[in-house]
Parts: sequence; C-alpha cells; structure tokens
Amino acid sequence: MKRHLAILLLAAMAALAAGIATARPAWWYLYQSRVDGQRACSQTPLGEGWVQMAGPFKDAHCEKLVRNK
Repeated sequence: MKRHLAILLLAAMAALAAGIATARPAWWYLYQSRVDGQRACSQTPLGEGWVQMAGPFKDAHCEKLVRNK
C-alpha cells in the first residue's frame, strides 16, 4: 500500500512540474469605457461598464499584437 501511495505521489508531482514548465503569462486585452470612452489594457475583464476592443496583446501597453493564438 505504501508503494502505491509513493508511486501516486511521484506521478502527481511530475504532472504538477510539467504544468508549471509550460505555463505562460496571460494575454492582455484593450478595453474601452462605455461611460467616457477611456481606454485601458488589462489581463482580466474590467466589468460591465467596459467593452473589449482588441487583443490579445503580448504587453501591458497593448502594442504587441499576438499573431497566432
């Protein structure tokens, strides 16, 4: 039983390590306010008062457009 638990734990650690190794930062999107037209670059939706205008981008200034998703 201890051997099965050790193998299971080792497999779980290997799967976790593989996931961490392939992780990448989230993409950025350009949003525009419905209220006053201001624009903001964000990795997460800003709320109901904002409309996604463009993206995804590689940088926080929303200048480097991602070519292939």
